[in-house]
Amino acid sequence: MISVLLPVRNAAATLPAALDGLLASSSENLEIIAVNDGSDDIPEDQPETGTEKERGRRRPREPEHLALISNHSATGRVLGEYARRDSRLRVVTMVHGGIAQALNRGLAQARGEFIARMDADDVSLPGRFQKQAAFLRQNPHVGLVACRAAFGGNEEQAGGYKRHLDWTNTLLTHEQISMGRFREAPLVHPTVMFRKSLIRQFGGYRDGPFPEDYELWLRWLNFGVCMAKLPETLYLWNDPPNRLSRTHPRYGIRQFYATKAGYLAAWLKRNNPHHPKVMIMGAGRITRRRAELLVDHGVDISAWLDIDPRKVNRSVNGRPVIHRNNIPPVGQVFLVSYVASHGAGEDIEHFLGSRGYRPGRDYLLAA
Repeated sequence: MISVLLPVRNAAATLPAALDGLLASSSENLEIIAVNDGSDDIPEDQPETGTEKERGRRRPREPEHLALISNHSATGRVLGEYARRDSRLRVVTMVHGGIAQALNRGLAQARGEFIARMDADDVSLPGRFQKQAAFLRQNPHVGLVACRAAFGGNEEQAGGYKRHLDWTNTLLTHEQISMGRFREAPLVHPTVMFRKSLIRQFGGYRDGPFPEDYELWLRWLNFGVCMAKLPETLYLWNDPPNRLSRTHPRYGIRQFYATKAGYLAAWLKRNNPHHPKVMIMGAGRITRRRAELLVDHGVDISAWLDIDPRKVNRSVNGRPVIHRNNIPPVGQVFLVSYVASHGAGEDIEHFLGSRGYRPGRDYLLAA
């Protein structure tokens, strides 16, 4: 069986499209676990009256009352209606606890061999689950498989999200996913399907001031879980203005860098022949602040590499700034690039490749 994990909060407007796609394209050997994470959106036929302060005073705060509100919210009504029509949909209602708690609550209820993710404002395209499950059965060494996704947002207003999606769509093999993990999250969370056994082996979602999905990929890859991505586009990834990755502080850039610092340091300890010493590409203030997080995990930054004449041949934070044209010959140093400007990664790959440096052996992109 495949268990589709669908956390939901105040999503009455988009849920029908998401559920219609799931139920229409899925086989009988599937369950959808919709976790209603304390939804409190008001049904259209029950407009809320009074001032915001008055509503806050009279709203019950006990868990059982909050659960009752969730069941009778606009989102709760949509879930209830679909659950009555199709027994494959199971609704779990909880007091609002956030995405990580909702995901773990759903995992505890899942009965399937494979766990698939889905968001309430997106659409899974026909054949997605069958193709991902078939891939996992045919490749027992693979623990997780994602798929390519199409962008459903405004490309002009959300250019950064579109570029990120385009980049993740290029990472298909385990090696590409593994090498890309320190630049950004290499997987679009709701596109994945993984073996439930991974939860028992390596743990589920952790709740904290960090992106729960990125931390999970870093942890599982650190444990050696093999990951892959289907080349087919089997998911429509929409970009509503209230998406958590836009609004919640746990998905801020600082949280991403802090989350990956420990895992990157662990990777360097295993793979850097010059450990704990590294040179950092980039000497700007923001770059230095992000790279310095490695020091707390035992990494020794010996120098900065840059092309800005205002920085070159100076000392910053007690370390020399060297022009990147003067990098040591291959084999004498390991480089970590923290230059995050658009197109910088590709430029650095081209430059280092011309000097004989190979990714994973001599350098790593971390931005």
